[in-house]
Amino acid sequence: MDDMLLFAIVAAAVIGLVAILLILRRQQSDEAEETRESPFAVSSEGMKRCPSCGVGNLVTDSTCSACGKHLRG
Repeated sequence: MDDMLLFAIVAAAVIGLVAILLILRRQQSDEAEETRESPFAVSSEGMKRCPSCGVGNLVTDSTCSACGKHLRG
């Protein structure tokens, strides 16, 4: 019985360590993705934000392309 209990404790410890290592590895890969720059340029120049829904619209638009509300300016 003692051998079986020792085996169960060692197996639980190994499984726990593997789980911790997998979690740490996943967190590192998530952080690496966050710091990676996007290959696409983002600019809000020449755009108006809709005060109702927040969607960016062209400066020349008088109504929002998403919700249809009137844009100021």
